[in-house]
Amino acid sequence: MTIRLGYGTNGLTDLRLGDALGLLSDLGYDGVGLTLDHMHLDPIGPDLLVRTRRVAARLQELGLGVTVETGARYVLDPRRKHGPSLLDPDPEARAARTGLLVRAVDVAAELGAHAVHCFSGVMPPGTDGGTGWDRLTGALAPVIEAAARAGVPLAIEPEPGHLLSHLSDFHHLRALCGDPDPLGLTLDIGHCQCLETEAPVDCVREAAPWLRHVQIEDMRRGVHEHLPFGDGEIDFPPVLAALDALGDSGYQGLTVVELPRHSHAGPELAQSSIEFLRKHAPSAHSARKGATPCR
Repeated sequence: MTIRLGYGTNGLTDLRLGDALGLLSDLGYDGVGLTLDHMHLDPIGPDLLVRTRRVAARLQELGLGVTVETGARYVLDPRRKHGPSLLDPDPEARAARTGLLVRAVDVAAELGAHAVHCFSGVMPPGTDGGTGWDRLTGALAPVIEAAARAGVPLAIEPEPGHLLSHLSDFHHLRALCGDPDPLGLTLDIGHCQCLETEAPVDCVREAAPWLRHVQIEDMRRGVHEHLPFGDGEIDFPPVLAALDALGDSGYQGLTVVELPRHSHAGPELAQSSIEFLRKHAPSAHSARKGATPCR
């Protein structure tokens, strides 16, 4: 299996970051999806560079790759989930989110991260589509410039309920921005099951040229709820085979388990998740097919 598996720290928020990284290394993960949040490498706290370099040294010691994720719920506004967004009507509020993403790019460069993940945000009430896309492209422009300077791709995620919610919306954004090299895609396998018209395996193949980050979990059609593997409807062997083939298109990033509402059982789910993914990986099926039958 060439898939490089990771686990998101937003599903390990009851653990100190050092303990979470040690757990993932012990379980055999290849990397981590590191959400910048108040409990895990706070991006707006003091001495960020010092703390970042300390984390970078720990990642190197453990041999873990990293993608920086920016989905912390209340890191900027303690009263508004994911607020302010890149679509906020207030220019200063949008600038605060842009500033956070630029800071995330700087952190990612220090960590040697594969990419910086982000999303568009929910359309504010009374906002028309044209205005929303104008705000998004304007707010992302400094982030894309920072990503180009740092040599760290920006990977925007289609998120159910957001302005950018489908794969087709990502391609619309690319066109509006002039198809800049740093702008890539985060593909969430569960979101494909939830929302896209195509099956998750087909979404992987379609998205391959632009993929910079992958998130994975189980999900049901039409219900945006991240579920442990086996609790949803996704047929994982073909999806994992398609992910395994991404190396042929040049994908070098991680496939990160995304269970942000399951921190209460984080260590147990980190273990059961990697066991599930290994069991259903292409190499495991090939090994079983090639086994000598009992006589």
